[in-house]
Amino acid sequence: MLERIFNITKPLEKSLDAAWLRNEVISQNIANIDTPGYKRKVVNFEEYLNQAIDSGGTSGLRTDKRHIPIGENSFDSIEPSVSEDNTSLDMRLDGNNVDIDNEMALLAKNSIRYNTMIQELNTGFKRLKYVISEGRR
Repeated sequence: MLERIFNITKPLEKSLDAAWLRNEVISQNIANIDTPGYKRKVVNFEEYLNQAIDSGGTSGLRTDKRHIPIGENSFDSIEPSVSEDNTSLDMRLDGNNVDIDNEMALLAKNSIRYNTMIQELNTGFKRLKYVISEGRR
């Protein structure tokens, strides 16, 4: 039973990890704004998460780790990746493609997303705590 409850939080945990990594990558982009030849980095995660969610379906019950998983969508295998963004190479003459306004907007958006996910996770745990404490009465 608890495995089902905590398995629901697994995508949210992975999303929080990706948002944290995205914050670090955006901060690196801002720090390297004056570095000649620096190419901005981006974090790819949402498309991997959507693929894992869409590939769900029927799944078999595993009572032992040695059993073969059937139709299991494992969020443990989803990892965010960092890649270079080569789409806007004509930003500056020195080859750097970091736009400070864009990076600051992405940083604000990512901070809002991260805080929203933290609130959602806290709400879920508060509900669980309420169910447990009311179950004792």
